[in-house]
Formats: sequence, C-alpha cells, structure tokens
Amino acid sequence: MASKKVLGKGLGAFFPEYNEDDEASTSQGESEASQEGESPYVEPKKRVNVVLEVPVENIRPNPHQPRSEFNKDRLAELAGSIKKHGLIQPITVRYIGEKRFELISGERRLRAAKQAGIEEIPAYIREVNDEDIISFALIENIQREDLNPIEVALGYQRLIEEAGYTQAEVAERVGKSRTTVTNMLRLLNLPAYIQAGLRDQQISMGHARALLPVEDEEDQKEIFNKVIDNGYSVRKTEKAVNALSKEPQQKQSAETEEDDKNEAILDEISDRLRRKLSTKVNIKPKKNGGEIHIEYYSDDELDRLLDLFDSIS
Repeated sequence: MASKKVLGKGLGAFFPEYNEDDEASTSQGESEASQEGESPYVEPKKRVNVVLEVPVENIRPNPHQPRSEFNKDRLAELAGSIKKHGLIQPITVRYIGEKRFELISGERRLRAAKQAGIEEIPAYIREVNDEDIISFALIENIQREDLNPIEVALGYQRLIEEAGYTQAEVAERVGKSRTTVTNMLRLLNLPAYIQAGLRDQQISMGHARALLPVEDEEDQKEIFNKVIDNGYSVRKTEKAVNALSKEPQQKQSAETEEDDKNEAILDEISDRLRRKLSTKVNIKPKKNGGEIHIEYYSDDELDRLLDLFDSIS
C-alpha cells in the first residue's frame, strides 16, 4: 500500500480528503474526478493561498489585533446581513496545527458570524510568520480605515517593540511617510484623558497635535476642556497654545522693565549721596531692603564723614 504524504502545513490532518497517495494515484484521481464532474484534486503545495470553508469554532482571535473597540450596533447590523446573505468577503487566517487556525484579519466579520450563529465561514489561508501577522492585521485595518488614531499609533508602537522595526521600516510597511509615523507615535505622549478624547472622537487629530507642545499638565488640561466645553476649532486651539508660550516672555519682559526702572532710581540716589558726601557710594538692593556702602580713603576722610553725619543729626 502506498504511504500517505503529510502536508507541510499540517492541513492534511484537518482536510483528509486532500491527502495524496503516489503520483500514479494522483493522476488517476484527477482523471476520475474529471469524468465524474467532481472538484479536481488540489496539490498540498497549493493548499496555501486558497479559500476554504472553516468551522468558526476552530478559529482563534488574533492576539495582535490592533482594534480595541467594536461598535455594537454596527456589529449587530453585520451579523444580520451575514445571517441573511452569508459572508461574502472571506476572512484571512493561518493554520497553526491541531486543526486550529489563527485569525490574521477580519475580526469584525468573525465576531458577526459567531453572533449570527454561522458554523462555517470562508477563510483565505495564508502562510504568515509571527513577525508578519502583527503588520498584516494593522495594515488590513488601516487600509479599511477602521482604526482610530490611537489604535494606529499603538499598532505602530507594537511593530517597533515586538517586530523590531525602525520608524522608517514601519513607514515603508504601512505605506505612509516617516513623518506621518513619527507624528502618530507622538500622540502616545498625550495624557490618557486626551487620548480617550481622540479615540472617542471628542477632538480631532488637529486638536491633539496642537496640544502636544504644551508642557504644563494643568495648562494642557485647561485648553483640552475648553475644546470640549466651548467647541474650540483647531485654529482657536493653536492660538490658545501659542498664547501660553508668549505669557512667560511677556512676564519676563515686564520683570526686566521693572528691574531696569528700579536700577535707574538707585543710580540716581547713589549719585545724590555721592554729591552730598563727596565720596563713592554704592547701593545694593536685596529681597527685603538693601545695603549702602560708603567708601573712605583715609582716617581724615572718615573723620570728615563722621562730622558730616553729626551735623545732620
């Protein structure tokens, strides 16, 4: 008896009808299938990159799924459509052994199919390694524009941390510019409540970018609240942020002007004392009060100053 050949990806265990005997049996099987009008034999090497009906219960979610939230109403609508018309667009999976598959992309469709009570759905089988599955899931969602900016930023971060990509490699992989990737990653520097506002569409990407340069957390929170409560436009938000950067300059300028004014007054008093005492006088201001330094150059000079002070008293 000719021995069975084992499929390289392990799919033979899950699809035994695709196992092959020897080449002669294969040729005979193809001929018989053609004569009987059955589906032609599919070689094991072609088992990847094909669409098969896969039991829903044998598909595990993608642990690298970049989406964190799914709209319940839209999911229910999709479930109703799938229940009535079936799943038109296949999901994408990879075989992981033991008659199990791992989702690469299409989690919303998979969830909706489960909700609709569908037992089998069409799945496109791909040969994907652990490194690529992260980027595939991210790219699929980005191409469908299903991700909010924070989810995209977190996806980029995972590609860098888990797949070891550089920002330039991430940009190339997802078809974006390096600047776009950098700006998206900067969103993760925002406080959690601002990220939540962006995720929940309370603010736009423009608002979030405008808030990034604000260093003081209280100032940042104040402007964010004004955006939410007063409906600040992006332009008005930028003006509010720019005003913050001008305030310290204006304050410093006012303080400098005040210092210059005080210094001029002290110089004038020093000159008056110098003329009255006929010697060099220096006034040194402090936080509270100050000091007056009167110089003398001989004992006679000191006696003269003392006589002058006695006459004043």
